[in-house]
Amino acid sequence: QVQLVESGGGLVQPGGSLRLSCETSGFILDYFAIGWFRQAPGKEREGISCIRNSDGSTKYTDSMEGRFTISRDDAKNTIYLQMNSLKPEDTAVYYCAARRTILPCAVIPGAYDHWGQGTQVTVSS
Repeated sequence: QVQLVESGGGLVQPGGSLRLSCETSGFILDYFAIGWFRQAPGKEREGISCIRNSDGSTKYTDSMEGRFTISRDDAKNTIYLQMNSLKPEDTAVYYCAARRTILPCAVIPGAYDHWGQGTQVTVSS
C-alpha cells in the first residue's frame, strides 16, 4: 500500500527557508517518480518539481527552479523539498505524490496516482 506523509510545513517570514519531507512506505521507491506540488486557496494545484528515483534525474517547473530544490535520502525512503527565499505568494498546502514509471518524471498533477495529505506552508511577517 503506497503511503506518503508530508511534514515540515509551518509559518515562516518572507525571505526565510523551510525543508519539507515526504516519507514514503509500502512500495519500492526506485520504481517510482515522486513529485512536489502546491495548492493555494482558490487556485489550481501546480507543479514544483519531481524526481525519478531510478536514476535521480530531476525536473522543475520554470518558475520554481532556483529557489526550490528536490533531493532524496535513500536510506530513509524520504524525498525532500528545500525552499529558500520564500515569498508570501508561496503560501499554500504542499503535497508530494507518487507515480510508478520508468519514464522521465513529469511535473503534472494529473500524472500521479498516489498523494499525501499535504502540509501547510504560510509565509507571512
